[in-house]
Amino acid sequence: MGWDGDDLAGNMEEVFERQQAAADARANRGTSSVEERARSAKFESLRLSRSRIMTQLAGATNPAHRTMLESALKSINDEMAE
Repeated sequence: MGWDGDDLAGNMEEVFERQQAAADARANRGTSSVEERARSAKFESLRLSRSRIMTQLAGATNPAHRTMLESALKSINDEMAE
């Protein structure tokens, strides 16, 4: 099984997001408010959900299931953009 372009792009994006989250955590260490920590926790939860959905989407063969996963992914991406 070789690397698919979409898989590679998804993996690169995931690595970038992890690096960005780590850099943000270092920059805000000890200075974050309750709201900032809650927002960070929610973003991390969304990131994990997005990763799980992308993994499922990569293996989905049923068109209805793919459509549902694509819809969920769009919803998560929209929420992460807020």
